[in-house]
Amino acid sequence: MSKQERAARTRNALIHSAADLFERHGYVKASLDEISSGAGVSRGALHFHFANKAAVADAVETAAARSLRLAADDAGAAHVNALQALVDLSHALARLLHKEVVVRAGFRLNCETGLHTELSLRRQWQRCVQRLVAQAAREKVLAAGVSQERFVATVVAATTGFEVLSRSDREWLSHYALAGFWQLLLPAVASPRALGGLDPSGTGSVYDGASGVPGQFAPVRDARPH
Repeated sequence: MSKQERAARTRNALIHSAADLFERHGYVKASLDEISSGAGVSRGALHFHFANKAAVADAVETAAARSLRLAADDAGAAHVNALQALVDLSHALARLLHKEVVVRAGFRLNCETGLHTELSLRRQWQRCVQRLVAQAAREKVLAAGVSQERFVATVVAATTGFEVLSRSDREWLSHYALAGFWQLLLPAVASPRALGGLDPSGTGSVYDGASGVPGQFAPVRDARPH
């Protein structure tokens, strides 16, 4: 392993260790000693990569933002229309929040009092939603009279609310909960022509199961444990 590879591995270990502590205990309670210990390196090694705890927090948010950006790119590249891309992206975000501690920590850092990082995952998410809603309007898959501003506000408020609530109950980010949200919302915002081809449960790789039948407004799959 080269020196550069070892340095990259150490940096990533520090970011994941910090994310775990930030997500479980918050920024204020996480110490640099705990972060370095969790990564299996010395305090000196931590300071080689990061000047202070705020710099570590910046790195966590940057890594989380990269994951969100990649998910948005994937949803945009594979979509049938922008509304389905938005549904798929919301499911991808929920999956990231379930599986990736760095993404969960990135969102939590936005809520920390007195912490001012250069990024905001919530603002980035809002921009993703705004871009896809505007594209849906251009594609004429929005119903007549739908306010783009109100639609964006509804999606952002609901999805970020699910993220906050999921900190004490992960079921708020379950596939079933999110699909149910879209099952209620899509008939109010999608044009009649587009509605029949939309799947509120998500399409492609966003769900580990068979997707809805093309050309139908698919029923929500019950993803709750039995």
